[in-house]
Amino acid sequence: MNNPAAFPEDLFQKLEEFQQTHLLTWWSELDPSQQDELVAQIRQINFAQIQRLYSPGSSADSEESPAQKAERATRPATVVRLTDRQSDSSESTQAIAAGKECLSAGKVGAILVAGGQGSRLGFPHPKGMYPVGPVRQTSLFQILVEQLLARAKQAGQPISYFIMTSDATHDDTVAYFQQNQNFGLAAENLFFFKQGTMPAVDAQTGKILLESKHRIAVSPDGHGGMLAALKNSGMFDEMRKQGIDTLYYHQVDNPTAIVCDPEFLGYHLKRNAEVSVKVVSKRSADEKMGVVCDVDQKTQIIEYSDLPTHIAEQTDEQGQLLHWAGSTAIHVFNRDFLEQIADNDDQFPFHRANKKVPHLDASGSQVTPETPNAIKFERFIFDVLPVADTVLVYEIDREREFNPLKNAEGQDSPATVQAALMRIASEWLSACGVEVPADCPVEISPLLALDAEELKSRVPSDLTISGPLYLGE
Repeated sequence: MNNPAAFPEDLFQKLEEFQQTHLLTWWSELDPSQQDELVAQIRQINFAQIQRLYSPGSSADSEESPAQKAERATRPATVVRLTDRQSDSSESTQAIAAGKECLSAGKVGAILVAGGQGSRLGFPHPKGMYPVGPVRQTSLFQILVEQLLARAKQAGQPISYFIMTSDATHDDTVAYFQQNQNFGLAAENLFFFKQGTMPAVDAQTGKILLESKHRIAVSPDGHGGMLAALKNSGMFDEMRKQGIDTLYYHQVDNPTAIVCDPEFLGYHLKRNAEVSVKVVSKRSADEKMGVVCDVDQKTQIIEYSDLPTHIAEQTDEQGQLLHWAGSTAIHVFNRDFLEQIADNDDQFPFHRANKKVPHLDASGSQVTPETPNAIKFERFIFDVLPVADTVLVYEIDREREFNPLKNAEGQDSPATVQAALMRIASEWLSACGVEVPADCPVEISPLLALDAEELKSRVPSDLTISGPLYLGE
């Protein structure tokens, strides 16, 4: 194939080198804006990387499988159990003080992963916009931002929020925040950056697939793509400029996550960890959660789909699950540790997934495959754990902190999340001496209180509740 008119020569040579010139099959049919779009997409592709990941024997498929690793899995060595903290609060008290000191020094930033859409909920918008509050239908975004603002007020220092969007959610998310005046968060403390994408390739040939004549078929590069996105968007530079060296990472679907939890931050600092992860005790062996474990003295997370049943069901001498620690996808990271990995691509593997990807065939006809036809490449943020010298595993109370919104009905649904928010609010009010009628919707804004103790100074004990109640600032 000869280089078609108006296509950059340097890019054409790249396509020839990696046998991907088929991407220009319909170049002459495209209008100038479509040609510009295709050129921009091609410029973003690391063809050598795609070839390396696709090739048989590549790092994406030649390494030992997670299932093979699981055969050697043991319980994580560095664990802070919930029962230990409850029975002896001395270390927790010290950790809370250390966490608050770090927050007050302005050294903490928060990362929110918000690239997902609400399609599984039947919600045609970014999931963070979902109205989950039991009284005011407050969105996930608002609940989490208000937590951050309240924590910053306690610390006497602003906390910057770094929100990772995706191609699918970016524009709607930014517009939603603008329409709501960022929920009170100052513009200089709010940063949006977009998750990257990776081209899908034909499983048989390794050829990059076209979604249309001027658009390459791409998919998000996984939550592990956050590192490249932080680097490429200049967010690491911004963090360094602000003096941020500790990052609190969480996902948008869990409104009961304790944003910038001082105790968790303090344990991370006191144990000199590079990465810390919050876990809950699994309900059952077959619960669909990634399991935090050690393999060859390295702490890591094995996805539930990669954990053989006979390993998942193993028990100890007391009959308790051996692999009990389910990941909540809440982490603390040292910023310099993440930067080092972002600068050293070989440390952070890609995973291959066989998927059904609609595409154009050689004649330009649209193909909707019924069986997997393509390979997608993605990274998982938890793959940084084995690289770290020290990982802290920290158990939390599931009822209080882990109530994710994933499904339209049943478990992890709007009904269960709203019930959790109401239960927590009712428990706080009861601790203040306020009686809450059974099944009465109550909602407490984080701007009013972040916990029961703070609420005691904000709510009179003679408060009477006779119907749905929203308590705000």
